[in-house]
Amino acid sequence: MPSATSQPRPPVRVGLVGYGSAGRGIHARLIASAGLEVGAVVTGNPERVAQVHEDHPQARIVGDLESLLSGGGVDVVVLASPSGVHREQAEAVIAAGLPLVVDKPLATDAPLALEVVELAERAGVPLTVFNNRRFDPELPALLRVRDEGLIGEIWRAEYRWDRWRPVPKQRWREKVTAEQGGGLLLDLHTHLIDQAVILHGPVATVYAEIDARTTVAEDDTFVALRHASGVVSHVWSSSVNGAPGPRARVNGSEGAYVIGKQFDDVSAFTEFANEGDAVGWIVRGDEREPGPVVTDADESDFYRAVAAALASEDPQAAMPVDPRDAVHVLAVIDAARVSAGEGRVVEVVTPT
Repeated sequence: MPSATSQPRPPVRVGLVGYGSAGRGIHARLIASAGLEVGAVVTGNPERVAQVHEDHPQARIVGDLESLLSGGGVDVVVLASPSGVHREQAEAVIAAGLPLVVDKPLATDAPLALEVVELAERAGVPLTVFNNRRFDPELPALLRVRDEGLIGEIWRAEYRWDRWRPVPKQRWREKVTAEQGGGLLLDLHTHLIDQAVILHGPVATVYAEIDARTTVAEDDTFVALRHASGVVSHVWSSSVNGAPGPRARVNGSEGAYVIGKQFDDVSAFTEFANEGDAVGWIVRGDEREPGPVVTDADESDFYRAVAAALASEDPQAAMPVDPRDAVHVLAVIDAARVSAGEGRVVEVVTPT
């Protein structure tokens, strides 16, 4: 029991690299909600500097990563920067000996991601990847459907993240090539494939169809995954789907499980929107019943887990996402690019 004179542990101080839609809209919000503190922010954009002053007046603002690393005052660095610079920035943070959270993807391909993982391991620097969608209600509900046998043996699964955005946003992601980190495979597909792997195991082979219709890199994608377990999962993400499909549809021997939409998603399957705390629906022909109730899913738990890991005896082992999981996901994406280019099924080879 703590002594009467013991003091509460001070909040973990985060150095946040980037303050755009991801840095401000996602990371800073979850960091604060989890009880950590934004101690410093890297941004050179005057508008974003003003936003940091308003949102986090305690934060030190610097113009580049080097100034952040040399200035001290942070316990962990979070990279919310464009995907194409993740590897280079991660290497700099690791060289400085600071624990590191990298927004997905860890790098633009699997071999580069493995280099980052191995560099962190050699340096003894804790590293994790921001797969925040693991902490949505969707994944715990899907795990319960699988583990409790609510639809029997799972045969085939579909996971989607569709939008109707015929005029693309003018962000870096829409303006750069896949090699520079642009496109949906390195964005939404990293979440969807990660979810499929958690639910059905490592991916053995891939078939993919990838198109860039309104942006420089792909904005309309389909990837068929054959897992080593035998389950097949079909994964879609599109910015140009006028009738977005269900977020999840899992077919089994005793029925199907459908999540029509999540959050404020636009969906053509609104009849399968969640009812109360129940996530999705168990469907058997014209009969259906609400899916599992999930009340304890909280995206902020990712950063609570990071803080707990940093205070543990083995921070790397306690991190919420094993960075080698991200290497496998990128190996799947690498294989998908080959498949789409050559029109064939491709074996997934994860570098180790």
